[in-house]
Amino acid sequence: MRNTWHQGGYRAAARAAPAFAALPGFIAGTALQLQQPVLWFWPVYACFVLAALVLYWLVATKSIVNRGWLWRRAAAFVAGAALAVGLCGVRATAFEHDALAPALEGRDIAVVGVVAAMPQRSEVGLRFRFSVESATLDGAAVALPPQIYLSWYSSGYGAMGAPASDASAAVVQPLADLRAGERWRMTVRLKAPHGNSNPNGFDYELWLWEQGLQATGYVRAGPKDAVPQRLGDTWQHPVERARQQVRDAIQVRVAERQLAGVIAALVVGDQNAIERADWDVFRATGVAHLMSISGLHITMFAWLAAALVGGLWRRSARLCLFYPAPSAALIGGVLLATAYAVFSGWGVPSQRTIWMLATVGLLRLSGRRWPWPQVWLLACAVVLAIDPWALMQAGFWLSFVAVGVLFATDPGAGGVRPAGARGRLLTMAHEQWVVTLALTPLTLLLFGQVSVVGLLANAVAIPWITLVVTPLSMLGILLAPLWDAAAWAIAALGWYLKLLAQLPFATVSIASPAVWAGAAGVFGGLLLAMRLPWSLRVLGLPLMLPVLLWQPHRPPAGQFELLAADIGQGNAVIVRTAAHTLVYDTGPRFSQESDAGQRVLVPLLRALGERVDTVMLSHRDSDHIGGAPAVLAMQPQASLLSSIEAGHELQALRPATRCIAARDGGQRWSWDGVSFEVLRPNASDYEAANKPNAMSCVLRISNGAQTALLVGDIEQPQEARLVADAADLIKANVLLVPHHGSKTSSSALFLDAVQPHWALVQAGYRSRFGHPAPPVLARYQERGIRVVDSAHCGAATWSSAQPGQVGCQREAGLRYWHHRVP
Repeated sequence: MRNTWHQGGYRAAARAAPAFAALPGFIAGTALQLQQPVLWFWPVYACFVLAALVLYWLVATKSIVNRGWLWRRAAAFVAGAALAVGLCGVRATAFEHDALAPALEGRDIAVVGVVAAMPQRSEVGLRFRFSVESATLDGAAVALPPQIYLSWYSSGYGAMGAPASDASAAVVQPLADLRAGERWRMTVRLKAPHGNSNPNGFDYELWLWEQGLQATGYVRAGPKDAVPQRLGDTWQHPVERARQQVRDAIQVRVAERQLAGVIAALVVGDQNAIERADWDVFRATGVAHLMSISGLHITMFAWLAAALVGGLWRRSARLCLFYPAPSAALIGGVLLATAYAVFSGWGVPSQRTIWMLATVGLLRLSGRRWPWPQVWLLACAVVLAIDPWALMQAGFWLSFVAVGVLFATDPGAGGVRPAGARGRLLTMAHEQWVVTLALTPLTLLLFGQVSVVGLLANAVAIPWITLVVTPLSMLGILLAPLWDAAAWAIAALGWYLKLLAQLPFATVSIASPAVWAGAAGVFGGLLLAMRLPWSLRVLGLPLMLPVLLWQPHRPPAGQFELLAADIGQGNAVIVRTAAHTLVYDTGPRFSQESDAGQRVLVPLLRALGERVDTVMLSHRDSDHIGGAPAVLAMQPQASLLSSIEAGHELQALRPATRCIAARDGGQRWSWDGVSFEVLRPNASDYEAANKPNAMSCVLRISNGAQTALLVGDIEQPQEARLVADAADLIKANVLLVPHHGSKTSSSALFLDAVQPHWALVQAGYRSRFGHPAPPVLARYQERGIRVVDSAHCGAATWSSAQPGQVGCQREAGLRYWHHRVP
């Protein structure tokens, strides 16, 4: 019977082969369109759609049958690709049409609208989506994007979320208790979606694009601003209001904040409720995918819901006569899973899973039995037709590759599947082993890190979260005391996971390999996992070697390289020689749960495969040392060199050596033919009452032919002292612009002495400080110095081997959804 079913399915597939050839074409066309740096006009994409329909009609009607089966398949592939390019391009141009006008950036705009989603609260304040109904600027109506992403900062935080530097910059109006569905009038200041652009970094602008958000900003709630007004409730967004009520009830019921955060993440999809320390444990043990509403949760919920609906349906003979119980169970499972996905926030991973389940379900209800590769391709194409930008997300690749691996290695595909409880347990263990083996190279490619203890952690966590924690958390909506039981179950699991995470070999980090190496590694892992003769399986081992042994490019001996990371308002520069690495400053701290080290530098250092020798923190300002705890935790062997005071909290993490000018008995050393020398502060400066900026560590890096000067936040008095004390040393090819381009720095005297060819500015896009200041830029332009700022360039890379050019990550990785700074 099974053989007959498979033979019939494959014969049907063979007859429809040209149609199925369009599926990989559609996927390839989507990938091609997503590589465009600039969108074409929409009529061009419309022509692609028309040409695709005409070409596919010719294939379907066999008008080109005489040219042979290869031509038909090729034509179907091209038709699918053209259709994907056209559909994705039309949608992108339509969405781009509603973008924020550049003239409205940084202006105080009065808006009326509705809170469109459950607000996210932190010690910094609130973040929420806002559906704009009307907007005025100076009394005149203006057009804004339909949805914007706003922050409402707490007292003590400035306009961009950083701790306020003075009382006047702090917000004094109390935060309101925002509820989804409420209509508000408020004054906001907006900017175009702009995120950090770093190698192997998170694409925040793509995330905003995929979420339908075309502007970000903050609520003007200072002492001189109009007080935001709540205008009333609306009927809009009832699901979001219910989610917020459930989240608040969880936080009231469960006293332990960490446990309440995990329950909220599992019930309503609020991943921000999970604390950073817990995320670190979950990532180290490879169970992070279980702690948010993922495809696994939705699939398991659909399976349990289908079993429940089928069991209840079979209890009624009338219902069984009306409609078959298996079909009713399938429909009920998908519908209830959809309801769960909607209630949990309708996140992108949930949407992908629902579309995939619906596609497979419709195939079964139609009576079609296709071979698994075609089912897999169809589900993939459906998801991309609905959300083409999912192709750029790591979660898409992990989920679909995992499903494909399970299809390809299904132990029951040959007609024999282990029976009984022991058989099901062995099947689950086999599936977990197969997925872990096959996805390890892909995980290294995407994240540069893989959990060695992941198999042990998931063996306990998957059944415990799926069968115990999640049901208790969901049923707690009906019976609140069950949340206490769920909290106990989470605490027990957390104890086990922390034990695993503390093992010295818990995780392995390597440099992110090239795409070809990652693809070869995934194929190698698949070969090892498939039920094939061992003579074929062992061929997977050499395919995995490029991933495991990948070594990134480093400067040759005698040369050095600077990578000025894009971290917003602050400094963070990675200096690399042939075998050594120095990190100069670590960027800002955004909140207690977020900083530039955790967001940018740690992933970047991991992707580059760096082992840092020295961390130099120029001075104590938070935009220079905010990311230091994360970097120091990742790099336990790194020495710390800084001007921070003896009682600073960082001294407890890593005792710091004072940076002192080499001419005053301080630091001078050589790595791989490259010399490093501290030029200031002097030893006597530590005895005086200086401002933090005046204590900035100034570092000179030179190989004899090329020189770089990193100066922190020195101001004009310190610049003058450098010119007086070390005029013979400060001439450089590349200069890290003092104090991010503040008016208090970059004096004409200093620039004339340094005479740089390149000037690197690390400053936030439209930051409240206004860096770099126009008069400062004018001084650089008058001297023919080429200024490269992180807002336009993203991460900037300069090499002593090629001193005439600076590589910009924003230009190298440019896509049409990325912001183009005027």
